[in-house]
Amino acid sequence: MMMSPVPGNVKSRRRYDASGRRRQAELMRARVLDVARRFLLTEGYAGTTVAAIASGSGVSVETVYKTFGGKSGLVRALHEASLRGAGPVPAEERSDEMAQHAGNPHEVVAGWGRMATEVMPRVVPILLLVRAAAAADPEMAALRRETEEARLARMLHNARYLWDAGHLRVGIGLEQARDVLFAYSAPELFETLVLRQGWSLDAYGQFVAQGMAAALLDPG
Repeated sequence: MMMSPVPGNVKSRRRYDASGRRRQAELMRARVLDVARRFLLTEGYAGTTVAAIASGSGVSVETVYKTFGGKSGLVRALHEASLRGAGPVPAEERSDEMAQHAGNPHEVVAGWGRMATEVMPRVVPILLLVRAAAAADPEMAALRRETEEARLARMLHNARYLWDAGHLRVGIGLEQARDVLFAYSAPELFETLVLRQGWSLDAYGQFVAQGMAAALLDPG
């Protein structure tokens, strides 16, 4: 028996609809995160409610919970988004690409300093929010530990590049290099120099790059 023809291309239409739904979901997610960042950085963690974020974003409270898992999930998502830096390619990927193609280690370390001026203004306010909330909120305390562990692991990754390539100054071991990079990437350093003392981002980036180079590399 012949089947009645189905108008249009169902498979193609379904692909288009799915793409449209994904785009709408991405826009909604970005809008919620933008509102959440504004509320959290002005009202603080305890003073911000999921209901206020949902209302400001034009979505339901249920949508926020389903998408992010609540207020702590929003903070986690903001931290992850901040670490990406500006542009479509995550900062960590650009950093690794730069390290692979740089002519010498001083160029790499200078690049890390420039990268810090891009990422730190985005991520440090979130990390300071987490630090302040950690004293009273177990989820924020756990997130603080996770972010510190992740930053330490990333600095080990960067230190291993210098170690494997033979760029570290004689007498500097892998763990010491990791700890130096960990210290210069600390949010407290950015907080002290930029947020409290009013240093420009350029001055901060140069300080970080020069300090890391002086501690880890041969002069050159």
